This record gives sequence, structure tokens and C-alpha cells, in this order.
Amino acid sequence: METYLNKAAEFLAGHARLIDRRRFDLVTGEGDGVAVLAALAAYRNPDGGFGWALEPDLRSPESQPAGALHAFEVLAEVGGTSEFGGPLCDWLESVTLGDGGLPFALPVTQPTGTSPIWTGADTTTSSPQITCAVAAAAHQVARHDPAVRDHPWLARAGAYCRERIAERREAGFAIEFRFMLWFLDAVHDSWPGAAAELRRLVGFLPASATLPVVGGSEGESMRPLDFAPFPGPLRDLMPPGAVQAELAELAGRQEDDGGWTVDFAAGSPAAALDWRGYITVHTVKILRASPPR
Repeated sequence: METYLNKAAEFLAGHARLIDRRRFDLVTGEGDGVAVLAALAAYRNPDGGFGWALEPDLRSPESQPAGALHAFEVLAEVGGTSEFGGPLCDWLESVTLGDGGLPFALPVTQPTGTSPIWTGADTTTSSPQITCAVAAAAHQVARHDPAVRDHPWLARAGAYCRERIAERREAGFAIEFRFMLWFLDAVHDSWPGAAAELRRLVGFLPASATLPVVGGSEGESMRPLDFAPFPGPLRDLMPPGAVQAELAELAGRQEDDGGWTVDFAAGSPAAALDWRGYITVHTVKILRASPPR
């Protein structure tokens, strides 16, 4: 393996969750999907949803929309079909609100170590941010899992996302904007209107393709590779040079211990370490998909 991969493997072995160690093995060709799914199963609840800190800042055990997001991310990496996708959509359907959207979070039963963004969330109103995020990840799974592709929840959530995107007249809150872009990128080949909406929304980005996260930590921002981490229609529309410039810097951001870090404040020491494992695997995926020129 390349030097940066060897260092990343050492960091993950010493500090990361089992799920991220298994994901790293899969991404680098050293593991298999069976092991990843076995690790993912530990976060699953009998209702078909996912909790138990699969979202590092949400330590509570109950199923949450954010847990569904991360579960779909893993299922997309594994590919194929699984026993998880259909029941997860069933659970999402059960917590979807009347307008087709998901609440940012459901009531947190065990708040210790959980970030205030989750414990203080409005549980009664649909959130474009979490709905677009979960639907985008689900559409990635739907490419190879008919139980997700044909589930009525995905159609309902997609309609909600399209309505909220159509209303957008500026970038607005950077994290929510990112997930709107991700949704459009994910449905580019299944919704005829996606290409035009993607071009329209990308037009709200500055030349740097960087937006500050209002209310976040000092210096927290959404950068070009946060918006367009992987090759595809979205990246093709990004401001010229913005993605390549960040790709050229990305490997250099690896810490001496072999891991990468996030620029936002974690909700607990455990979450901070979990996020480092998660972002290290994510960064390795980016670098392997688009080696710096």
C-alpha cells in the first residue's frame, strides 16, 4: 500500500471503531462486505433502524434518521443486496412526517455524550438537511438493491427533497446546501430535472467553492471536497480548479499519527475519536477515487 495508506491503517488499528476498520479493509481491497455488514449489525435495532452512536455525536441507542444516513453509506460501499435495506426503509416510513420529510432527530432517550444539536432538535418538523442526506445515501443503495429502489418511502422522501430544492434561492446554511447537492447528484440518472437543478444550485457557490458554517466552530466550513467528494455530475459542475486544488492538499493534511481530523466540535471525547476514524476512511476513499495530479 502507498505510504499514506499504511499510516492510515496504523491509525485505524489503534484508535478506530470496528465498523470503520472493516470499511477501510473493504475500500482498500483487503476485506469483504460480509465483515462490514457484521460490524454494521451491531448498531441495528429490532425496529429496522440504526442507533447506538453509528452517528458519533448521537450516542443514544434508539433508531434515528442520522443512523439511517450512516447505515445507507455503509450499504452503498458494500454493494449488492442485504437484509438491512428494506427494513430500514420500513422504519423510515414509520417516522416520516405528513409532508414526506424526516425530522432532524427523534426524541433522545439517553442524552449523555450526545451533541446539543441532536438533544435540542425539533422532533415535530421536517428537516430538508437530514431528509436530503438520508435520501441521497438511499439512492446510492437503490442502484443495486431493489428493496430500497422500489420502496414507497424513497419516492415520498424524494418528492419532499425536490420541493425544498425548487424553493432554494441562495446557498443558505452550508451543511443543508451540501446535502441538497448530494441528493441531486445521486438522482441525476433517475430524475430528468436533476441536471438543471444541479447547475442552478452550483451557481450559488463562490469561486472558491467554500462556504462558512454559520454557528459552527471557528473556521468550520464546507469546502470543495465536502460538496463534491467523488467524480460525477456534481464535481463536473464545480468552479474550475477548486476541487483539484484541494485534492492536491488533502494527503498533506494527514496527521503524524496517520489519521485525519474534522473541523467541527464533537459532542464528547468518544465522538471525537470516532469522527477521526470515520473521516480517515472517507478521505482514503476520496484519494483512491481521485489521486492528486
